Amino acid sequence: MEYKIMNTSGLRPCGQAVLIEPYSVASKGGLIQLPEEVLSKEQMLEQRAIVIAIGPTCWHDEPVPRACVGDHVIVSRYAGYQAQGNDGKQYRFINGRDIFALIEEPDNG
Repeated sequence: MEYKIMNTSGLRPCGQAVLIEPYSVASKGGLIQLPEEVLSKEQMLEQRAIVIAIGPTCWHDEPVPRACVGDHVIVSRYAGYQAQGNDGKQYRFINGRDIFALIEEPDNG
């Protein structure tokens, strides 16, 4: 699958870092609204993400890249560093090796 993704975060990964945007699978509705602080902490725990940008030396020693910009992936829990982009969204910088699966049919993103 090919996705058109533009990096509007103002953040650019260096070296073997990958910039991802975590997302959650949509819940089936409900009346409980979680505060923004709780949602922000949950995003750090979320393992599903969209690849936004890839550092220039990521996976240089692997025969095939683990992911491409726009791919939906599963990453290691607690991996990386959380950062807020210039666009107000929450992102995470992770090591490229923290991506361990591609999601072939994303359910929400």
